[in-house]
Amino acid sequence: MNNEQATADQPLQPDPSSPSAKPSPQRLVKEFLVFLRGRLSLEEDNADPQETIEYIKKGVEFQGTNIWILIFAIMVASIGLNVNSAAVVIGAMLISPLMGPIMGIGMGVGINDFDLIKKAAKNLGLMVGISVVTSTLYFLISPISDAQSELLARTQPTIWDVMIALFGGLAGIVAGSRREKSNAIPGVAIATALMPPLCTAGYGIASGNMAYFAGAFYLFTINSVFISLSTFLIVRFLRYPQKSFIDHARERRVKRGIGLLVLVVTLPSTYIAFNLVSNTVFEREAGKFIAENFVFDNCQVISKNIDMDGDTRSIEVVLIGEHVSDDRINDLKAKMKKNDRLSEAELLVRQSSDKGLDMTDIERFNKEMKAGLIEDLYKKNDEVLKSKEEKIAALEEEIFRLRKVQIPVAGLKDEIKAIDANIKEYTLMNNTIVNLETNKADTVMFAYIEFKNKPKKDETTRLENWLKARTESDSLKMVVSY
Repeated sequence: MNNEQATADQPLQPDPSSPSAKPSPQRLVKEFLVFLRGRLSLEEDNADPQETIEYIKKGVEFQGTNIWILIFAIMVASIGLNVNSAAVVIGAMLISPLMGPIMGIGMGVGINDFDLIKKAAKNLGLMVGISVVTSTLYFLISPISDAQSELLARTQPTIWDVMIALFGGLAGIVAGSRREKSNAIPGVAIATALMPPLCTAGYGIASGNMAYFAGAFYLFTINSVFISLSTFLIVRFLRYPQKSFIDHARERRVKRGIGLLVLVVTLPSTYIAFNLVSNTVFEREAGKFIAENFVFDNCQVISKNIDMDGDTRSIEVVLIGEHVSDDRINDLKAKMKKNDRLSEAELLVRQSSDKGLDMTDIERFNKEMKAGLIEDLYKKNDEVLKSKEEKIAALEEEIFRLRKVQIPVAGLKDEIKAIDANIKEYTLMNNTIVNLETNKADTVMFAYIEFKNKPKKDETTRLENWLKARTESDSLKMVVSY
């Protein structure tokens, strides 16, 4: 009876195997790690290592069909860069066989197959040589010589290109090591862009621009090295069978060489990326400073030029309207020096009353300000134009005026040639002139004419009269140089 009573008085202990038992934190962490290991495992659907090795070795081969495919791909990519067609460039990336030997080098290093390393490196060198020569020949005979945006995008590699090549290469080798091959490898070829940089390098040689050649070839080197490195890492992670080096000193030299190559390739791209971010921040901060501080009642900014040349940086602002005092400008310079991101830059302010204001500044004004002129008028005259009818009438009148003053400068070139064959360059534009004595403003047609040889008086007079009639201008000021 006492034993039964004692047993009844003891608290019941929960059964660990019971569903109602509360699991401990350690058990939860362990189960979560087991869950992750199962989800992230690369063992499932993993192809036989020898099968993957043979698959990559087959891509290393470079003869017969692969040579012609490479030549055709490089021509397609060159044309795509030349005409600035992203779709054509992507197509060239997909048919390019360059990925094979690059992954072959990584595989050779991963399994200590020195013969595979040598074969893949030799074939990659041949592919690069053929690609650069083919693209150079194309750009030498191409009638389009301008560098388009698709081409320029391959001339300044950064650390982000390193990251793209690394993660793209990891995706490629993981996909290549599966029993069922996916579409990841073509995606890697597009993301890492092996073919376009070689075409851009050929353009650099053809155009004599070694900066383009160096930047593009460096981008190709980044992609090649980090795709190979990705292959090496996954091969080692999956514990592929390795060949034993007879010469262990050579094995150590190869591994040290790989580490040094990765470091040498990564450092310059990091520096370029740092400068790119720094320049972007400076340009954004400079634009913000101008927008917030260059606000005057009867004067406005007609153009700004933010120059970044290495450590030398300058902000040039061109003003038109009433003259801004030197004291006000000095206050702005002092305020800019207090901004940590702009303190090292030089502020240059040029005004319409300065002698240094040239026709280029005026033309820049026409381009930058014309699009926003109607909106500015609407905001500044809101108090004057009380009714909707007055506002609509004013805007319609301004639109008509802008359309009237637009001059087809380029369209007059044939007529200008027929009038006077001695003319080398010209430009025409309407601009506001402020008379500082009377403080009155007037719109005048400006004409800048550069002659090949010194013109005669009657020659300039005849040209001036023709320009007045042709542009229907009441007044015209012509600036002549030769």
